Amino acid sequence: MKKNILYFLLLFFYPLASILAQQKPNIIFILVDDLGYADVGFNGSTYFETPALDALAKESLVFDNAYMYPTCSPSRAALFTGKQSFRTGVYTVPVLEKGDAQENIFSRWTVGKEHSIYAKPLAENGYKSIHLGKWHIVGPFPEKELAMSWPIQQRLDQPQAGDFTWIENHKTPAVKQYYPEGRGFIKNVGGTFRGDPALEEGGYKSETGGYRAPFSNPFVEPKPDDEWLTDRLANDAIDFMDEHKSSPFLVNLHFYAVHRPIKNRNDQLFDKYMNKAGDPELGQGIGKNKERMASYATMVQSMDENIGRIVTYLKKNNLEENTLIIITSDNGYHSMASENLKLRGSKGEIYEGGIKVPALIHWPGKVKARRTEIPISVMDYFPTMMDVAQINYKGQLDGNSLSPLFLEDENSFKERPLFWHLASQYKHGTCSVIRKGDYKLIQFLADGKLELYNLRKDPIEANNLVKEEPKLTQKLLNKLVTWRAKNKVPLPPNSSLSK
Repeated sequence: MKKNILYFLLLFFYPLASILAQQKPNIIFILVDDLGYADVGFNGSTYFETPALDALAKESLVFDNAYMYPTCSPSRAALFTGKQSFRTGVYTVPVLEKGDAQENIFSRWTVGKEHSIYAKPLAENGYKSIHLGKWHIVGPFPEKELAMSWPIQQRLDQPQAGDFTWIENHKTPAVKQYYPEGRGFIKNVGGTFRGDPALEEGGYKSETGGYRAPFSNPFVEPKPDDEWLTDRLANDAIDFMDEHKSSPFLVNLHFYAVHRPIKNRNDQLFDKYMNKAGDPELGQGIGKNKERMASYATMVQSMDENIGRIVTYLKKNNLEENTLIIITSDNGYHSMASENLKLRGSKGEIYEGGIKVPALIHWPGKVKARRTEIPISVMDYFPTMMDVAQINYKGQLDGNSLSPLFLEDENSFKERPLFWHLASQYKHGTCSVIRKGDYKLIQFLADGKLELYNLRKDPIEANNLVKEEPKLTQKLLNKLVTWRAKNKVPLPPNSSLSK
């Protein structure tokens, strides 16, 4: 009799437990590397082809003013932690820094464990999580780096391509704690300290470039059907979802594509884009860069096809309605591979071409499909994930959950100021920036020089309005200075500013 009762209770409560578990949505965060705002069809490209993303965008909330930092390291540090990158000491990719210790606060490479990343609270609340692709928030020598006295007096460096002496140490518990498995994920596929996949000798000039099999990445276990890295990462993402579809999962798919080295997916696609008319309005697929852009276009198409495969999997397995999908890029386009004549600057620059990126949120029945001009920040994604996962996260976050925007534009977001702080040099001098409403003010830290732009009227940032709008300039400057003082934002030694 007791066995019969126990059997009945199991029959009743097991399905109930499964249903309750599925009340928490699955989360898929897809981060494409170096994908520019206008490198996708739904933002105006006629040369690059992204039919899967374009179709998804029609059913999603698309952000016309989504922002990152100008380079990947601060963007990823801010994304993972939900904090301004100055809090983690990451200002740009360390190996890109220019100048000396007077001109820079040299960047950290490793994000310390005192800064929780979003996978950890999700794991603590029942999520099974996988990281695939670019990681880049651990340095090549994290123990040595974190033992340094900060600020350091020289930029951090990394092993040359083809040097694999670091691998053994990176598989020890002391270093693995800074890898995905030590930060809330149960699996890592391909994440290392490097910002690109070309680990083998020759690097960018090697035949495979890390994109073609056999992959030289020690955290990508070889498989018989390996051919193209973007395909492999998507394959593993789908396999993980299939294995964990009965419980909430996080798929953190950070493609290495479309970052350099630029390798054409195959000759057929390359020929297609070489023979395709370019776009003179954006500057894509024309001029002396045509061949490289054609190769880049094949990488964009491959990325798009794999996103389409993931969406198809969700639909076929009735998971789409319970899955939040976020897709964006980590910085603006690389000028060697793409072009956008409608925006000033590119990757590495604080102008719109360097920080404005494509972004969409898809969640059928929960998100109203439309485009919005509301400006959003990279730091908004962490609190958004906490919100939709029903987690009362108590740690420090510098962004805001985007869930109030899911169904309609919320007025409080329209005039919310967004801030950037770049304390090390790459393509231009150190600076702090505020965007509020339609206006963007840049203050260079060495000499205090100011630039003010009306982004609605002047998206190419050609007309500096500092002299024409002195009151507005001073108002925004006061807000920027107050923000730095309140947050104890550090300034480089050569800065002429007091705060």
